[in-house]
Amino acid sequence: MSSYRLIEERYALPSPAGAFHAASHRNNDPVRSLLCALLQYETTPAVTQQALERWTSLSGEDAQEALYHAQSLGWVEGFREERNAPPGALETLLPELLPPLSDCGKALLADSHGFYVAASGFTHEAAIELSALSADLASLDNRHQSLTHNNLRIPTSAWALVDAAGNSQLGFWPLFIDDQRFALVLQGVPHLNQSVFTSLVWALSTRYAGSKRD
Repeated sequence: MSSYRLIEERYALPSPAGAFHAASHRNNDPVRSLLCALLQYETTPAVTQQALERWTSLSGEDAQEALYHAQSLGWVEGFREERNAPPGALETLLPELLPPLSDCGKALLADSHGFYVAASGFTHEAAIELSALSADLASLDNRHQSLTHNNLRIPTSAWALVDAAGNSQLGFWPLFIDDQRFALVLQGVPHLNQSVFTSLVWALSTRYAGSKRD
């Protein structure tokens, strides 16, 4: 008999911390697979045993354990009613989603080629240069992952310019959406632990991620 029980008619969505875990690296463990799959739906899906097994590539109680692990870490939230991904074109959405992620409203999203997709609070010239810098940092991170990830076991690919207290003044966070790599660039204090960050990752996932829904 299973040690876990699925609550019927609950709709699941990653929390801000769960969205961060899903987008901050490319490791394909069952929990991340679950989180990424949930973010591909335009409407929050109902959690069923069959769906869990598809999302995690596990069977039976192992699939339930992956959900329980994500829930115990605060990475998944359950709702009684469906919720919808942010609608509309990214060109319209991003100017609304980016500013709340920084305490001073300065944020931009760049693609893997070093071109900015959207920016808030930065001049056009600064946005161009910061986007190019984000691509340089991505290349630097890739070259030194054997040191930072394997040797030092630092589980992040984010880079930052910090003050004397170690606080980020300008940070570069990679967002891995399937095969796409974006860079979230924030000046000032980052505010990632809020629902607007989930909305950002959700909006990107529904548009760029391959499907593990069906």
